[in-house]
Amino acid sequence: MLIRFRVANHRSIRDEHELSLIATEFDEGAGRRTGLKYRGRDVSAQPVAGVFGANASGKSNLLSGFRLMRDAVRDSFADWAKAPGVVPRQPFKLDPASRAETTLFEVDLALGRDPVRYTYGFELSDERVEAEWLHAYPHGRRNVWFDREADRPESEGGEFVFRGEGFRGEREPLVKLTRPNALFLSVGATLNDPQLSAIHRWFLDVNLWLVTPGRDLSARVDWTKRLLTRSDRAENYHQRITQLLQSADLGVTRLDTDPETGEIRLWHRTPDGGETPLDFRTEESLGTHAWFAFLGPMLTVLDQGSVLLVDELDSSLHPTLAAEVVRVFQDPASNPRGAQLIFTTHDATLLGSEVLDRPLNRDQVWITVKQRSGETELYPLTEAKPRKEENLERGYLRGRYGGVPQVTAGKIVRELSRQEAKATA
Repeated sequence: MLIRFRVANHRSIRDEHELSLIATEFDEGAGRRTGLKYRGRDVSAQPVAGVFGANASGKSNLLSGFRLMRDAVRDSFADWAKAPGVVPRQPFKLDPASRAETTLFEVDLALGRDPVRYTYGFELSDERVEAEWLHAYPHGRRNVWFDREADRPESEGGEFVFRGEGFRGEREPLVKLTRPNALFLSVGATLNDPQLSAIHRWFLDVNLWLVTPGRDLSARVDWTKRLLTRSDRAENYHQRITQLLQSADLGVTRLDTDPETGEIRLWHRTPDGGETPLDFRTEESLGTHAWFAFLGPMLTVLDQGSVLLVDELDSSLHPTLAAEVVRVFQDPASNPRGAQLIFTTHDATLLGSEVLDRPLNRDQVWITVKQRSGETELYPLTEAKPRKEENLERGYLRGRYGGVPQVTAGKIVRELSRQEAKATA
């Protein structure tokens, strides 16, 4: 379970910012127990976090930070070796000084049947891993598995400090194999260290699926098709996906496989009470494609109890369907394994409307704002201390919490009219 994500000097996120899923005093019952305690009290984590903000405010950059961290853990040992002395990062570009500063990523996780908190993070420069650390907190007490610093090169990969007996792996052989531009976690997991592999697996085992609007639609369509045709649970997925297509009011009655082409077919109601199939690629609507493509990632994450990242949830799904997706993750009955959903959106109706009710709690809402310097600021809506009965949609659209474009009504129309008048004068 993801508890916290910290990032700095990545794209528009210059200063250090933190997305926390820890339930606060504003929690309205959706928080799930993590099995951890803080000062004698149970710690709960939210199953959903929605990030709101104006265009170009940095919402997508927050999710791309998750992806870069995942890719570094996955690829640094093998792929980064192909370009020695090069680290693929994306520091803040609007200030040249940021190029010389490190890029930071860190997560707090609760893992295991008897959950233990782990803090894992690293800092990157253009040439190497400048720092890396992994700390465990069994019984609430910090246990340093390793700390790594590049500035004191006792070995090629920097100096490593192991304290106590928390990390029991083969330390010296792993250190020797760790290049300056490779993560120690990646090296250890590649060489099958059981402790490091357990942390590494969180990043690899379908735990950070990033769903982007449009760009990966065909890949996600294929993903859903694979669940229906090549999964060892194909019959189960067939039933669930059919029900979810029917529930979305798309006119779909059932699905099967075309016996001639082997392609998935969706059958639709006809005016005379019958049904007929449509060619999926050429005759189905974009809305049907979007929902079908969303079901594969969503069901996979729900089944694995992992994390689904969705960029621009409202660009893929109608507001009613988007609200239902949020409710799926909120409800323990439909989300028994504690999967988590983190999404960006412009859709203020998810903050509550007369039609959709309010699928999000107050401490599940985060705001991004672009400063005049071009930097992104990330903060929770709860900083405004909204009341339980407060209309969050109205407050957000009126700018009470920030994160909306500073454009007055009619401003763009007036500007275009002015330009037209000037051009014809």
